Order: sequence, then structure tokens, then C-alpha cells
Amino acid sequence: MNAQQQGFFDEQDAVLKVTDLSLRRVGSDNPASLVQSVSFSVKRGECLALIGESGCGKTLTSMAVLGLLPSAIEVASGSVRLNGQEILGQSEHAYADIRGKSIGAIFQDPMSSLDPTMRIGDQIAESRRIHLGESRAEGMRHAVDLLDRVGISNAKARLSQYPFELSGGMQQRVMIAAAIACGPDILIADEPTTALDVTVQAGVLDLLRSLQADLGLAVLLVTHDLGVVADFSDRVAVMYAGQIVERATTVELLDQMPLHPYAKALSASVSQTAVAHSVLPTIPGRVPSADDMPIGCRFQKRCAFADPERCSLPQHERIIEDRTARCIRVDEINDLEVLQRA
Repeated sequence: MNAQQQGFFDEQDAVLKVTDLSLRRVGSDNPASLVQSVSFSVKRGECLALIGESGCGKTLTSMAVLGLLPSAIEVASGSVRLNGQEILGQSEHAYADIRGKSIGAIFQDPMSSLDPTMRIGDQIAESRRIHLGESRAEGMRHAVDLLDRVGISNAKARLSQYPFELSGGMQQRVMIAAAIACGPDILIADEPTTALDVTVQAGVLDLLRSLQADLGLAVLLVTHDLGVVADFSDRVAVMYAGQIVERATTVELLDQMPLHPYAKALSASVSQTAVAHSVLPTIPGRVPSADDMPIGCRFQKRCAFADPERCSLPQHERIIEDRTARCIRVDEINDLEVLQRA
């Protein structure tokens, strides 16, 4: 196994290492997991993007890492290690100490994540007061520095404002300031730019990239936006129906050739042309629910390359050079595509 494969599977210096994580509904006798045997790792200073359509299990996976699963979902098996220490299954008290201190998080809609009844200075300072034992005055001094760092002008005057007094982009910058307030080892960013317009998205991504470089942050980026992935991530894990179906570097996946049929379909559905009235390819059907999960390959009902007999067999990850794909036909499909391109 080479260095790139180890980056996905058993990186010794990984900040975050998730191994064979499976999630299921509480009390369900359905053998199909909502998330099945998901494994990945994230090193200091790099960004791993977890991508796929809505309903593929990306957010559930990140919530499991944060210890914030809904009450109806439980961990069936697996391991989540932070700096080598197991955190999965910890008490809520232990998780409360980890969240905000060792793991920072930013979410899709800052207005629903920020407390509308608290001034933004208090929301940023609160984390340092709880985790680092600072006084309110010390926390406020650091809050000014943090607001400056995330590019909010006139930071001292902003401390007394409420979230509704700020634009969406500024709210997201406040969320980022709160997320990095205690110097976390890893930042989990779940659709951090989806609620923002394109111009503001670019500014937030530039900010995250700068903070990652300056602080050496590991970043787990959860998104369905391949433009964001191309702009920000180093490696990609493609999720479909609760499974990781392909792993590759961002360059391999987006600039060269995806291997798994689902990754191919995702890549093809992104506009590559400025020609007016061109038809954008779509993926037929929808992500199956846990109650309607196909036997074998979970993508087979939507796959242009499906072979009903072979795709109904158990699917395992195939290692191809420095990448992986969960497809029994991956070699012949990609050999055919190479020939067609020649």
C-alpha cells in the first residue's frame, strides 16, 4: 500500500481517523445501514471533501464525529479517533469538552446556528471562557482579534451587535471566528457556503484557505458543490447511499477521470460549457432510502453501466493504482472509456 492509500486508510499522523463507521435507525430490524463501513482520515493542514447528493449520509457522518446524532440514529459499529484517542461513544460531558476546543464546526445556515438573543462578542468569547477558563473581559479581547482575523471591519464595535444586524456573509465569518476561537485541531465545515451568493462564497473560501494555511488546520468539508471541492480540497471521498464509492485526490477526480459510475455522473452533471441552451446531464432517479436499498451495488438502479447479475453481488472497494472504487465492473468500464477517448 502506497502513501496515497495510507492517507485514506491508516495514516499514522492523522488528526481525525474514522474507521468502519456504521449508523442505523434505533430499534430498526432493517439490516441496511444508513451509513455503512465508512473509513477516512484527515491530516493536519489538508482538506478532505466528503461529497455526494443530499441523502447520501455525509451530514450524518459528520454529526457522528461531533457526537451530535439525532436521537433516532445510533452508532452500529466503528471507530472515530481524534489525535489517536477514541472519542466515539464518549459521554455528552466529554463531547462537550471536545466540541469547540479540539473540533470546530461551521454549518450551512449561520442564522440558525448563531443564537439570535446573544451579542456576537459573547458568542465568540463564550467558547474561550468555557474551554480555556478566560474571564469575560479576556474573552472579549480575543473576540476582537478573531473578528479582525476573519475580515470583519470595525471589529470592536461589532461585539455588541446581534446576528440579525449582519449580512449572511458576515454571519458566516462570525461562525468561523467562533469555530477557531480555541485553536481546534480540525474544522468540520458542513455546506459552509451553500446559503451564500457566489461572490460571498468566494470570500469565505479564501478566508478558510488562509486560516487553514496559517493555523495548520485539518478540514473535513461536507458538500455537494464540486466547484467548492475543486477550489478548496486536497482529497475527495465520494459517498452514495451511505457508502464511500470512490476515493481520489481532487486532481484525479475532477481534472483527470472519475472511476466509479456515480462519480462519473456527478462530474458530468456540472456545467463544462458556456454554450447557450446546452442540456446539462442529470442522474435519473433518486438516492434510495434505507427501506429500499438494492442488494449489491446501491447505485445499480441509476447506473448507465449496470449489469443486473454482476451488480447484485456484494461490492468491495477495488484499489486501482493510488485510488479506490466500489464497483465490480470498474476495470472494464474505464478501459472502455479510455478507448473511446483515444
